[in-house]
Amino acid sequence: MQQQALSTLVAWMRLDQSISAFHTMLKTRHGITGLQLAVLHTLAERPHMALAALRKGLNMHAATLGQSIDDLRRLELCIVRTDPRDRRARLVAITEKGLELVKAVPLAGPNRLRQIETDPARLDRLTEALNDALDVFGLVEKG
Repeated sequence: MQQQALSTLVAWMRLDQSISAFHTMLKTRHGITGLQLAVLHTLAERPHMALAALRKGLNMHAATLGQSIDDLRRLELCIVRTDPRDRRARLVAITEKGLELVKAVPLAGPNRLRQIETDPARLDRLTEALNDALDVFGLVEKG
């Protein structure tokens, strides 16, 4: 095996193990998933957000996001109400309990990128590398 391929494999395994450990910690200590944390971080930045805009911003399937929102509501971490300007639309907002949870969770993973100053060129390289990884590892459906 080429040395570069082995080094890439090791780096991928470190990333995968770190993400898994972070998600396990989120579930055991805070009772939420990584997706739910991403939702809470997004809601913490905007007081009231249309559910459709949240779905689009997180690039999530409506049913997947809906289940996460329902779980967050049951945990009293967010609320959902009808938009008074458009009765068909729903607005989602983070609760005080949700804000406290966001503050309690270590700032790690992709949500960290929105909270810290990072060199834009470095982020461009990271984006390119992650997109390239999806292709090189055969994780992108062709066709």
